Amino acid sequence: MKVCETGQAAEAATPVGSPEVDDRALARLAGGEDAAILPGYRRRARWPLFGALALALVAAVLLALAWGSVRIPVGTIARMVALRTPVVGPRLGIVADWPASSEAIIFKIRLPRVLLAGLVGAALALAGATYQGLFRNPLADPYLIGVASGAALGATVAIALRLPGGLYALGATQWAAFAGAALAVALVYGLARVGGTTPLSTLLLAGVAVGTLATACTSLLLYWQREQLLAVYSWLLGSLTLASWSRVGALAIYLALGSLALLPLARLLNALQLGEEEAHLLGIDVEKLKLALVVAATLVTAAAVSVSGLIGFVGLIMPHIARLLWGPDHRTLLPLSALSGALFLIAVDGVARTVLAPGEVPVGVITALCGAPFFLYLRGGSKRLAL
Repeated sequence: MKVCETGQAAEAATPVGSPEVDDRALARLAGGEDAAILPGYRRRARWPLFGALALALVAAVLLALAWGSVRIPVGTIARMVALRTPVVGPRLGIVADWPASSEAIIFKIRLPRVLLAGLVGAALALAGATYQGLFRNPLADPYLIGVASGAALGATVAIALRLPGGLYALGATQWAAFAGAALAVALVYGLARVGGTTPLSTLLLAGVAVGTLATACTSLLLYWQREQLLAVYSWLLGSLTLASWSRVGALAIYLALGSLALLPLARLLNALQLGEEEAHLLGIDVEKLKLALVVAATLVTAAAVSVSGLIGFVGLIMPHIARLLWGPDHRTLLPLSALSGALFLIAVDGVARTVLAPGEVPVGVITALCGAPFFLYLRGGSKRLAL
């Protein structure tokens, strides 16, 4: 009979996050006294890492705001933002000596797009790190169990129906994509249930089956509605051209809810790296933990996809880079992946909207071009694929 770290058998699993979970054992798993339990663990002070990435993210936002067909100095942008800050602006005595057109460009066009890019990148990277930990596979990504195919089907249905223009203005395509992604994952999870449990291998197989079915339905709709091909493909390639403050606010809410659900589970996700049976012996209700992880990760992924289309590889590349640089402790890995994803997509979107100016390259194309070399890098050695 297997025993937990304290030497006593776990007779029954307790709910996720229960105080009866063996804290001493989990502390060791998370990098406490015996950090070697997590392969590749590197002891790192957390706050300097978060601070450095946060500063880099602020710098990336300012540079992205200044970068474009109309160049606006970073110092002017900083003063614009400070002037609109209720407490800071009046005290600093800032005078609006810039053209009104520059302020309109920043606050009506660039700032919503840059913030949306950051939120989408953070959501995809956070979900990717969660799925990689759940499946114990660094090649897992947020689209693994049907989110992408379900969202594509939902968006295609909304576009093919030719709804009144007012409904599209209210976000009919985005809501249909969100609903399609959520329903696809719910169907996958339901099909994967076997005798009250959800084996990860069965979850993967169900995800492949449902994803294939959704893709086939999408292709069939496109065949029937050929005149809608351009509209559908522009969404499928991923783009942030329709960024708005309403989309920024909606995604920020979903990302905040998902983060509040996922970050407290990071310690238990560390324990899950030893295997489901070992985590159960530590007193963790593994089935509830898997359900909570899937629901929260799907929530943030579906919200991101609904406002940006299918932007691939962000949820694969950034969590893996974060793991290689800072180790596999999910208490650090999840937030650092989110910050790295935000930084990466802001930079990529800046390239996408300026490299062929006045035209624009779909941001999903740029991330795909980054993803192919990264796959080759991963293929270069088996050690890089270890969690």
